[in-house]
Amino acid sequence: MSNKGRLFVLSGPSGTGKSTVVQRLVESHEHIRLSISATTRAPRDYETHGQEYFFLTKEEFEGRIERGEMLEYACYNGNFYGTPLDKVEQWLEEGFDVMLEIEVQGARQVKARMPNAILMFLVPPSMAEAEQRLKGRNSESDETFRARIEVSRDELAQAQYYDYVIVNTTVEDTICDIETILRAEHLRYSNMEDFVQALLQEMRP
Repeated sequence: MSNKGRLFVLSGPSGTGKSTVVQRLVESHEHIRLSISATTRAPRDYETHGQEYFFLTKEEFEGRIERGEMLEYACYNGNFYGTPLDKVEQWLEEGFDVMLEIEVQGARQVKARMPNAILMFLVPPSMAEAEQRLKGRNSESDETFRARIEVSRDELAQAQYYDYVIVNTTVEDTICDIETILRAEHLRYSNMEDFVQALLQEMRP
């Protein structure tokens, strides 16, 4: 059996409950690590460097890109966002499963760089429910809300590039689905090959 961890990516449209699911999953599983993204935007009052984000200058971020130190990255509203590669690789080598909660653009970059990454796409039971969740935030203008809905439609069309699609009916059921995926991926032959070969060695006369 391989002692290395596996890399899992969770994406989905706004209002599907990604952050809640990931937080609950990481809190209840010691072997899962949540990757912390880096950004060039200014920290908000309640944010701390190294907790919500790694806050970098634009020059620092661009330097990491040039040196190949970002697993994935994108630019939104004039600010860079991305996943530092070093911590992800360290955790995987240490045997931890690593979870990334990122957008579809970043997920495809991850898959291109790490083909063994497992991509999971979270969807709501209905778009009406997703819209209701967004409205419940009361933190956006109508124009921003409509823009998010349009982006959600585009993101849903990208689900075809993912390995699994999970319907978030309840947080408990969704976590159960993800746990099943994690267990199944660790039982793939590519992960169990060394163990099988060791058994064959034992059987040799």
